[in-house]
Amino acid sequence: MDLLHTLFYFIVAIGILVAFHEFGHFWVARKVGVKVLRFSIGFGKVFWSYQKNPNDTEYVLSAIPLGGYVKMVDEREGEVAAEDLPFSFNRQSVWARTAIVAAGPLFNLMLAVILFWAVLVIGETGLKPILGTVEQGSLAAQAGFIEGDVVLRVNDKLTPTWIEAMESIVSLALEGEQTINVTVTHDNEQAIVKTLTLNEQDKLDAAAFYKRLGFKPWSPSLKPIIGRVLPDSAALAADLQKGDLIISADNTAIKDWQQWVDIIKNHPNVAMQLIIERDGVRMPRTLTPKSVQVGKNTEGKIGAAVLVPEELIKAITVDHALSPLAAIPAAFKTTYFYCTSTLKMMGRMLIGKASVENLSGPISIAQYAGQSADMGFVAFIKFLGLVSVSLGVLNLLPIPVLDGGHLLFFALEAVRGKPVPEKVQLFFQQVGLTLLMLLMAIAMFVDVQRLFQ
Repeated sequence: MDLLHTLFYFIVAIGILVAFHEFGHFWVARKVGVKVLRFSIGFGKVFWSYQKNPNDTEYVLSAIPLGGYVKMVDEREGEVAAEDLPFSFNRQSVWARTAIVAAGPLFNLMLAVILFWAVLVIGETGLKPILGTVEQGSLAAQAGFIEGDVVLRVNDKLTPTWIEAMESIVSLALEGEQTINVTVTHDNEQAIVKTLTLNEQDKLDAAAFYKRLGFKPWSPSLKPIIGRVLPDSAALAADLQKGDLIISADNTAIKDWQQWVDIIKNHPNVAMQLIIERDGVRMPRTLTPKSVQVGKNTEGKIGAAVLVPEELIKAITVDHALSPLAAIPAAFKTTYFYCTSTLKMMGRMLIGKASVENLSGPISIAQYAGQSADMGFVAFIKFLGLVSVSLGVLNLLPIPVLDGGHLLFFALEAVRGKPVPEKVQLFFQQVGLTLLMLLMAIAMFVDVQRLFQ
C-alpha cells in the first residue's frame, strides 16, 4: 500500500511538472507560428490520444510517465510537406527558436513562483524555531547559542518556523558561506546576532553538517501517555491504546515520554514487561519493540505517538501566512533563493567541495512525493515548487541534449551568423548525453545506498 501511495504521488508530481514544462515549449511554438504535430506527456506506448482534425495537434498520454515531448514540424527530423515548410521549426529566426526552447524551463520557474505564492497565501503551520539543549562542542555552542533562543532570521531571511530556519542555515553552509549570521531573541528580550563560523568540512554533506551544527528543537517534558497507535505495530500487538499511561517497564519507573522513547530504542526485539494505567486501573502488558535500522544503528520501535495537550501544541507552533499582494515578491524571492542555492550546490559538487550525497534521484524524489503528500496539501505543493525549480535550473544548464545546450548553440549561431555544423552539434550532444547518463547513474547509486541505510 505504501509503495502504491508513493508511486501515485510521484506520477502526479512528475505529470504536473512535465506538463507545465512541455506546455511552455508548445505555447510559444504556436505563438511564433511553428506547427506542432504532437504534445505528449510520457514516453512509449500511447494509451490515450485526442486530435480535433488531421491538421491539428495530437494530444497524447503515454505509458512511461517520466517525461514528455513536443513534436514540431522540422526538416531535420523527416520529410516536410511543401505547405508546412513556412511553419517548420528549423526555418524560424534564431530568436524565435531561442524563445521556444527557453520557454520550457522558464515555465517551470514560473510554476515554482505560483506554487510558492500559494504556500505563502494558504499559510503553513510549523514548530516555532525555539532551540532545545545545545550540544557541547557543537558549532552552535561555539557561537554562544543557548537553550530557549528563538531564531528570528538567518542572514536577512525571516524564519518563522523551525524548518525554514534549518533549511536556510544548511543551504547557506552547502553554498560555501564562511559565516552565517543568526538573529535570535531570548525570553522576549532585545534581538541579538550570533555568528556560526564554518570550515570546509562543514560544507560537504547536509546530514553531517546538521549533526555537527548541534541544533535541536525545544521539546517540553511530556507525560508518558499514548496519543496514537499505528496499525500493524508492536504497540497494537501489545494491546496499548490511546490514553494509556506507562507506569513502568521491567520494574523501571517511567517519568516522562523521552525516557520511554530511550528505553524503547535500546530494546529492539526484546520482550518488556509493562505496567500501564487505563481508566484509573493498573494492568500488565508484554511489549516487544520491532527492530529498525537507523543509519548504522539498530533501534527499537513500537509505532505509537505521545499525547500532546492542545494548549501545548498552540504554545510551540506558529501559523505563518501572507496577504496575496505581499506574497508576490516573497514568492519571487523564495524562487530566486532556491535557484541560486541549486546552482551553487552544483558548482561545489563539480569542483569536489560538496558531496554527491546531496543528489536526489527518482527513488528519493518518489519518497519525498509520498511523504509530502502525507503531510498535507501545502507540503505537497511546496515539494512541487522545489522540484520545479530544480527542473528549470537543470534544463537551463549549457549541456547539449538539455534545453540549455540548444540555447548555447543558438547563441553561437547568433554570433557567427550561421548555424553550428550538424556534425559538431551531434558530437557534443553525445558528450552531453554521456554526462547526463553518468549523473543519473550517480544519483541512482546514492538513492539505492540510502535505501540500504
